[in-house]
Amino acid sequence: MEPRNHTHFQHFILLGLSEEAELQPLLFGLFLSMYLVTFIGNLLIILTIIKDNHLHTPMYFFLSNLSFADICFTTTTVPKMLMNIQMQNRVISYEHCITQMHFFLLFTGLDHFLLTVMAYDRFVAICHPLHYTVIMNPRLCGLLLLASWLLSVLDALLHAVMVLRLSFCTELEISHFFCEINQILQLACSDTFLNSLVIYFAAGILGVIPFSGILFSYTKIVSSILKISSAGGKYKAFSTCGSHLSVVSLFYGTAFGIYLSSAATQNSRSSAIASVMYTVATPMMNPFIYTLRNKDIKQALGKLCS
Repeated sequence: MEPRNHTHFQHFILLGLSEEAELQPLLFGLFLSMYLVTFIGNLLIILTIIKDNHLHTPMYFFLSNLSFADICFTTTTVPKMLMNIQMQNRVISYEHCITQMHFFLLFTGLDHFLLTVMAYDRFVAICHPLHYTVIMNPRLCGLLLLASWLLSVLDALLHAVMVLRLSFCTELEISHFFCEINQILQLACSDTFLNSLVIYFAAGILGVIPFSGILFSYTKIVSSILKISSAGGKYKAFSTCGSHLSVVSLFYGTAFGIYLSSAATQNSRSSAIASVMYTVATPMMNPFIYTLRNKDIKQALGKLCS
């Protein structure tokens, strides 16, 4: 196959989750419902935190940013998929594909860093409660958020630049419902060794280091909770980080599940179906987790709705 130069005529074909015509209306309705629930649920959390002065704390500050990241995370992929199903057109331009890949990686990285920062916030609140307001001051919270954004933007930009240097063959079908970076690299005719090297390097920064930070924080948290003598004190301390721990378990659990399923099978379509849990279901579940497990959010949401 001959390489093709990058021109505005170049495009990719997104094969989606299924090519069966009778399943398209079902997929459209399912993903539209999930997207609306994700968008409305996370937007309600953001508005609730903004409106209620009692929620103007570091924990809810980072939660509102996580909700915003989740909205953007799903918006980079699902609307394009819905449009393709509705218009029965699976073509996505080269520029749009690279842009989609860039923003997907950006908000994936932002989710990783925000969950790590939120774990650090819970660590300080439980292990150093007397110094919490001094340590988690507005300046530090702003710096942590800025660092999360900068690292995520730089990582996504690096991957985009590395993909731009590649030449692609005439076979441009992506066995996915969005432009996933590994699927794009498989279509390249030029050498992708440097791209793979960057991916593994970035995985160490965005995956291993944040996850290790979360594990360290919760090791210290559990150790501090076990030192509390009363059962009521233990329950109160654990309840402050229960929602975050649930979201972390769901986020990393689905991510590792996709990685293992991709390693176990070479079927790209199966991998695409598995990634639905990570890209769509997890952001949709986050508002429910924080609403059902957090008394402050439930009370503030009730006030907002009334």
